[in-house]
Amino acid sequence: MERTLIAELGQKIDQTVKISGWLHVLRDQKSMQFLILRDRTGLAQVAHWKKGNPALAEQISTLGTESALTCIGKVVANKSVKLGELEIQLEQLVVENAAETPLPFELQNETLPNVDFRMDWRYLDLRRAEPQLIFDVQTTLEMAAREYWLQHDFVEIHSPKIMGTPSESGAELFEMTYFERKAYLAQSPQFYKQMGMAAGFERVFEVGPVFRADPSFTSRHMTEFTGLDFEMSWIENHHDVMDFIEGWLQYIYQQVKVKHGDRIQEQLGLEITVPTLPFPRIPMLEAIEIVRSMGYELPVEKTKDLDPGGERTIAQYVKEKFGHDFVFITDWPIEARPFYHMRMPDNPKLTRSFDLLANGLEICTGAQREHRYEVLMAQALSLGLDPAAMSFYMDFFRYGCPPHGGMGMGLSRLLMVLLGLPNIREAVYLFRGPNRLHP
Repeated sequence: MERTLIAELGQKIDQTVKISGWLHVLRDQKSMQFLILRDRTGLAQVAHWKKGNPALAEQISTLGTESALTCIGKVVANKSVKLGELEIQLEQLVVENAAETPLPFELQNETLPNVDFRMDWRYLDLRRAEPQLIFDVQTTLEMAAREYWLQHDFVEIHSPKIMGTPSESGAELFEMTYFERKAYLAQSPQFYKQMGMAAGFERVFEVGPVFRADPSFTSRHMTEFTGLDFEMSWIENHHDVMDFIEGWLQYIYQQVKVKHGDRIQEQLGLEITVPTLPFPRIPMLEAIEIVRSMGYELPVEKTKDLDPGGERTIAQYVKEKFGHDFVFITDWPIEARPFYHMRMPDNPKLTRSFDLLANGLEICTGAQREHRYEVLMAQALSLGLDPAAMSFYMDFFRYGCPPHGGMGMGLSRLLMVLLGLPNIREAVYLFRGPNRLHP
């Protein structure tokens, strides 16, 4: 007999069906037993009269919640049943895998253990309704991101994650032995996205792993995450890249709202707000002055950057002035940016770059890149870098590379912001941080 999903039971009234799932709740009464079974589509009530099959009744009474079961029985309409006004009258039961008791934690309790404990039992934690919704949303988010890229003639690439040269500043690197040489796990696909521009692809995107040896223990950092990256050619400046990001994010939010808005409202108490265009844009030096004028003192070392408190302060300002949850912080000083960011023609101390803040959290960094070989070489040397150590990268710009720019964004950070999650550990299937390598 073919399995029926719980969501399909309304179409099977008076038919015998087979459903499979987890024992969500067992109500063992004097003469009746009610098994609430859960699969990925919902909950169903399975009823069993004890006197009809005492041996089966005894078996049922020993079951622990979260046992994996298959139930065969007739679907009957019953208006007193809250779960779809129907139930299954049990005829056969197969215990596929009995759950040990007690569970490490009760999945249905209103009060749950702390997130790090739940990460130890992540496969159980993921059985809850909220994580299932989170990853349904993630699936739609990623699909929408790809759809928008493809609608705008982007090509998908998959760049190598084992590199012979650091892909960013050289900090936060995972170093490894690669046969007889040193190698590094890629901090971003940046160099290879730009290679796509030199190759004439004009527009590329990548969804792939990113590695950062960042010893942070915050609610927003990970050592491994999935990056959403794109690069595009023939741009005028970094504002062209920001224009594209705005439309891309608006499309993603629209698709999530259409497909999951009601469930998000019901389970998370959150209404998805599709952002309006354009997003506010504030130059970095102006943002620093705004933050100070609002009474927030930046740390001494943050003379040309914002710390998390500064990001939240500027977000508050933007919300009050523009009624917007997003803001681009633009035109960063060269000291805060990699050597390959293009500098302003009228002020070479600033770069054509930006960060995107969403609800006070930085979710994206982007820029127009320097595509002129001689200028790029001079910028690398001015920062004390050895161009010979990354000659393969410098070669991309020797034979006709177009003006281009792009951005990198963490999938889990975007999901965290979109759903108002308090900790990025909730927004990733399996978390990796300085103290976590398992499961």
